[in-house]
Amino acid sequence: MSEIKNYSLDFAGQTLKIEIGKLANQANGAVTAQLGESVVLATAVMSRDAKIGGDFFPLTVDYEEKFYARGKILGSRFMRREGRPSEEAILNARLIDRAIRPLFNQGIRNETQIVTTVLSVDEKNDPDVLAMNAASVALLVSDIPWNGPIAAVRIGRVGDKWVINPSFAEREGSVADLVVSVSSDGKINMIETAPLAEISEKEIVEAIEFAREPLNELLKFNKKIADDFKAPKTAVAIAEVDTDLRNEVMKFLNADNALEKAIYEKDKTKRENNLSELKNKLEEHIAAIDATKVRAAEPFLEEALDEIVHKNILEKEKRPDGRKLDELRDLSSEIGVLPRTHGSGLFQRGETQVLSALTLGSPSDELLIEGMIISTKKHFMHQYNFPPFSVRETGRMGAPGRREIGHGALAERALLPVVPGKEKFPYAIRIVSEVLSSNGSSSMASVCGSTLAMMDAGVPITKPVAGIAMGLMSNEKGDYKIITDVQGTEDHYGDMDFKVAGTRDGITAMQMDVKINGIDIKILKETLEQTKKARLEILDNISKTIAEPRPELSPLAPRIITIQIPVDKIREVIGPGGKVINEIIATTGAAIDIEESGLVFVTAENEESGLKAQEIIMGIIKEYKVGEIVTGKVVNILDFGAIVEFGKGRDGMIHISELANRRVEKVTDVVAIGDEVKVKIKRIEGGKISLSLKDAL
Repeated sequence: MSEIKNYSLDFAGQTLKIEIGKLANQANGAVTAQLGESVVLATAVMSRDAKIGGDFFPLTVDYEEKFYARGKILGSRFMRREGRPSEEAILNARLIDRAIRPLFNQGIRNETQIVTTVLSVDEKNDPDVLAMNAASVALLVSDIPWNGPIAAVRIGRVGDKWVINPSFAEREGSVADLVVSVSSDGKINMIETAPLAEISEKEIVEAIEFAREPLNELLKFNKKIADDFKAPKTAVAIAEVDTDLRNEVMKFLNADNALEKAIYEKDKTKRENNLSELKNKLEEHIAAIDATKVRAAEPFLEEALDEIVHKNILEKEKRPDGRKLDELRDLSSEIGVLPRTHGSGLFQRGETQVLSALTLGSPSDELLIEGMIISTKKHFMHQYNFPPFSVRETGRMGAPGRREIGHGALAERALLPVVPGKEKFPYAIRIVSEVLSSNGSSSMASVCGSTLAMMDAGVPITKPVAGIAMGLMSNEKGDYKIITDVQGTEDHYGDMDFKVAGTRDGITAMQMDVKINGIDIKILKETLEQTKKARLEILDNISKTIAEPRPELSPLAPRIITIQIPVDKIREVIGPGGKVINEIIATTGAAIDIEESGLVFVTAENEESGLKAQEIIMGIIKEYKVGEIVTGKVVNILDFGAIVEFGKGRDGMIHISELANRRVEKVTDVVAIGDEVKVKIKRIEGGKISLSLKDAL
């Protein structure tokens, strides 16, 4: 049994505990991290042998939610166990992946897996950032070669104060929610935000500056543990560079500027055709020298492409499509593209084209989320699809992958701050963004397309939202250039992918990844300034197409009537076993949703059926008064009187003495079943209503 070692750090008003050697000791590295009563187990494993024929670093990161961690029995009624990862788990796995991946040697071909398992969750500490830090320590104490550590914190703002690792309760009222990760030298290597309340670029910088000291504390804590363990790293085989082959490839590509002529073409299709033709010629050339080395030459072509893109941007500010560094591609916005949807928007930036389609539904169409931590309903949903034809490829169709889920969630966060709440706009809103053509930053194009779709549908958003992706080219000397609106080539060979979305008044969502060690605060500031200029230009384009939401909803959209009823009347509207409400639905064709607060939503395909359902409900909840005249129908005849129904589920009795201003021998001498009569309410006692026909006459 391994020696158990424990470490602790007083951090942001709590104690961060790290335990090594007690759990999962067959993994290359295993760590239990605890903050408050939230506990995460992080394990790191690398296969002993390299993957044969692999041409990329095979890293997998998993974030495992366990319902027992929260003391819950969840899952399907017929399978009380965890199933496929929730969207939240996928997003958290991506969070960890994006922070640690750049710090591996990308030439490693041994399969590597990081698994973070949530063992316990309290009511205060979110385990996501705890899992990031636990993964860092697990790698440090393992024999897996890695250029860590990283340190990660969540930053919130409660009132006018920035807070490190705010609790769940504090995050509810926070206008900002950022997760920031830094590499071992303190450079920022990952940023992710929840919906932001239109905060300024200056405030973003303030938040990250505020987190600098806590992040440095975490880095020192990581390094202390690493120094204590001094874990020897496995000598992983990295493919040796065939210098002669490399020189031959470079000589061929540089002859007559062949590579530069191929890649510097504005049209993506022509550029890809040029590169494909050049690649074929290169293969023929290498095959003539040594046919066994054709495949081995491919990485050198990638290396040459990376070098030329970096060099020309850094030295000449020359981009593959000829744009200036801060220049957007051609923009196009269109609405009302699809005739039967409730709203649609088509946004195009260069060769990136996204079609967003919006559907409005009743409150019961909300998405029910029941997870390890979150149990809620979502009335606003954005989903993103990236079919292979969008990049002229063939591939699997079907359920969305992690990338699609991540991009869809980013756009949803960007849009959420401007979407009206249920109290103002009670519809369930679903937007699907279809990427029809992609050449960089399709997620930000989906933000723009969705904004167009919402305004086309008449959804009363407070402001339009636009998004843009920024890139970076840098070298080891510290030279760098920030580029606006990265296209595919610049994204692939660039050093940073920085997506920012927002309104004219501030940022609503951000996401940053890097392929280098990280960026400093100076680059962050400059990028944010350049981003704002681009965002405003895109918003100008959107506003020319549609400046504000349409004043009326699409005629194809359902109509919702909102009624507030007393809570003690809910039972009467529902009826025993749902009899009353089901009758209303069957009679009118409207859908009816009732909340615990007594808020009733009547959703109908047309206004007439909605108003009819409203009338029935109002009749049920109406409080009748003595002396009031009502109209009803005779539904039963008794020896001593008649029963009159004058509201859904409401009735009263006319005593035989109240039928006429004369003596009545038999009730049927005056009324019969089915007669419509006007009666006066004479008495209300114990819920029973006495009626008078003669007084009404």
